[in-house]
Amino acid sequence: MSWATGVMVYLVIWWTILFAVLPLGVRRVENPGRGQERGAPERPQLLRKAVITSIVAGVLWIAFYLFHQADILNFRRLVENY
Repeated sequence: MSWATGVMVYLVIWWTILFAVLPLGVRRVENPGRGQERGAPERPQLLRKAVITSIVAGVLWIAFYLFHQADILNFRRLVENY
């Protein structure tokens, strides 16, 4: 696997995990002010969610890399069989 492929796989994993983590711990604003959306989160905690996403994505990427290096997960072999 080239470094470019590794980066792209990490980014796909990262964005997928981000969308899974975003709704966690979100509370709506009870009394929104003027110009504030009722469904907007009170405290979105985006930095915390980005850190959690990066850690989980890193662990999953390492697992993917190990499976790929051990030739357990080989997409070329799957394509050749069809």
